[in-house]
Amino acid sequence: MQPKLEIRNVSKRFPGVKKKPDVLALDTVDLHIATNEFITVLGPSGCGKSTLLRIIAGLEEQSTGSVYLDGEEIDGPSADRGMVFQAYSLFPWLNVAENIEFGLKNKRIGARERKEIAAQYIDLVGLRGFENHYAKQLSGGMQQRVAIARALANDPEVLLLDEPFGALDNQTRTLMQEQLLEIWEKTNKTIVFITHDVEESIYLASRVLVMTSRPGKIKADIPIELEHPRSYQIKVDPRFLQYKERLTELIREESLKAIQE
Repeated sequence: MQPKLEIRNVSKRFPGVKKKPDVLALDTVDLHIATNEFITVLGPSGCGKSTLLRIIAGLEEQSTGSVYLDGEEIDGPSADRGMVFQAYSLFPWLNVAENIEFGLKNKRIGARERKEIAAQYIDLVGLRGFENHYAKQLSGGMQQRVAIARALANDPEVLLLDEPFGALDNQTRTLMQEQLLEIWEKTNKTIVFITHDVEESIYLASRVLVMTSRPGKIKADIPIELEHPRSYQIKVDPRFLQYKERLTELIREESLKAIQE
């Protein structure tokens, strides 16, 4: 079966600055991601996780290799890939509904249909009643829900999330993890999610990818065989703890290598 996303032999080299040598951020990454998979990516700081995501999004050009979506080569940004960043990136002069409608307006979808679509995703992320609020009137978690709804409203084939919960407090982060899983189970989107958090990576994923220290390669590709729907209580399940122990050791190995370089 053709993968939803295929990454072939992708490397990324950044030119050196002020006579410093070039930096090889990614080195010959190969990866297949199936339709409806939820992939989380772990790795030490500076291993190229975000660079890989930006290449998939078409925001960064790889030095070698190719990326394919449904068999078609990616050559730039497109509405078929929705991106959510750690910074909420909302337009402060637009309210919640207008932020969610923004991409639809650019696609020249009529006002009535835009409002219907926005209302659907406002309900999906639990923000009914906040349609007319502006970003400054919302908590961090609520702003990130708007960002996720805005990405989903364009009906992308793939949702790309770059540490979207990294700036949230622990309790809000836990609730956002639960809500994202519910959204994934309802929408069946293919998701690639970057994180530094081992527990988060296990709880959300159908597969966890572990990257090496720079230059980033795929060190391990671990299926997470925990049933759905998942409750937060699964985090104390012995199987969950076994995954956590294994992944923590893999990350520790790579973090030590990065320190020693």
